[in-house]
Amino acid sequence: MGPLPKRKKSKSRAANRLSHTAVRPPAMVLCPQCHSPKLPHHVCPVCGTYNGREVVKIEEKKKPAA
Repeated sequence: MGPLPKRKKSKSRAANRLSHTAVRPPAMVLCPQCHSPKLPHHVCPVCGTYNGREVVKIEEKKKPAA
């Protein structure tokens, strides 16, 4: 049999250890071109720019003919 703890870990100690695993929302920054929120160091999904240059061509959605 391997080593076992001598005492039970208290709920406070266990919760303190698990406090770092909380899910946090991703950090968002505003795009300098269109001012929409985007992830830092990523291409803007709205206007397709990164670092002041257009790197992705964004096509506008076509409305279905009714």
